[in-house]
Amino acid sequence: METVVSGIRSTGNLHLGNYFGAIRNFIKMQHEHRCFFFIADLHALTTHPKSDQFKQSVRNVLVEYLAAGIDPKACTIYIQSDVPEISELYLLMNMVAYVGELERCTSFKEKIRKHPDNINAGLLTYPVLMAADIIIHKASKVPVGKDQEQHLEMARNFANRFNHLYGKEVFPEPYAYNFGEALVKVPGLDGSGKMGKSEGEGNAVFLNDSPEVIRKKVMKAVTDSGPSAPNQEKPEAIRNLFNLMELVSSKDTIEHFETQWDQCSIRYGDLKKQLAEDMVTFCAPLREKIAEIGANESYLNAVIEEGAAKARASARKTLDEVRAVIGFAR
Repeated sequence: METVVSGIRSTGNLHLGNYFGAIRNFIKMQHEHRCFFFIADLHALTTHPKSDQFKQSVRNVLVEYLAAGIDPKACTIYIQSDVPEISELYLLMNMVAYVGELERCTSFKEKIRKHPDNINAGLLTYPVLMAADIIIHKASKVPVGKDQEQHLEMARNFANRFNHLYGKEVFPEPYAYNFGEALVKVPGLDGSGKMGKSEGEGNAVFLNDSPEVIRKKVMKAVTDSGPSAPNQEKPEAIRNLFNLMELVSSKDTIEHFETQWDQCSIRYGDLKKQLAEDMVTFCAPLREKIAEIGANESYLNAVIEEGAAKARASARKTLDEVRAVIGFAR
């Protein structure tokens, strides 16, 4: 059984892209490996979130992951800032990270381009904190997307550099976890790309959206003037709608609209109404679960406390070894 670590963003709501992408794989993974899932609130501080909204946002994210199927008895789910050992390891690993390699990091260059008025040290050393998140539990597998592969490579470099500097194999090399299958790419409602909040609120259907909001979003989905010849290839925007149907609609429903497309008789209004109702039906039990868990303060507090205790026990063991290798006096 391998150790797997994955970070969870600490802001925003979960949408169908999250659910059909990473979350369903997390649910399976938690029963097959030693898994640590953390809500990355320390990372979020680089954007200077407002304190009155920050705590509630972190709590909301935890609620939605629990409602989606993450089981705190099968894995360790915790809030990053509840484990101070991570911050200490982050400090120690900064000593083996070089400014030049951090400045060359693609994500850092992108961040300072987009936010030139907020070039803080946390942005520069973001890969070091990410490395600490991973190696604090001696993880060998990390589920990451393409945009995080450079950070994972840097985590391997930092771990290997530390091992070499102190002459002991403290940290294993972490590698990308591919789930054994291709991840589902969930398209957005804007006609191109993938579903995501960064593309605009109207691009994504969130698990906690009300039926009215879902219907409104889907009815605004991008379409075209319709097919001009039988059996022609679908343009991207229309293909996206059919791909969404593959996730939430019945086989008969999909076949019905495929036939209408092939016969040039499709009415997009009917297709979108059906897709919206199927999304409403799919999200209903998740929305109810979110409300149920969100109202159970004692359960949430117990999950947070248990997750912190389990994560700290693992982290403390690693940090004690690190401190001994470095030569800190006791």
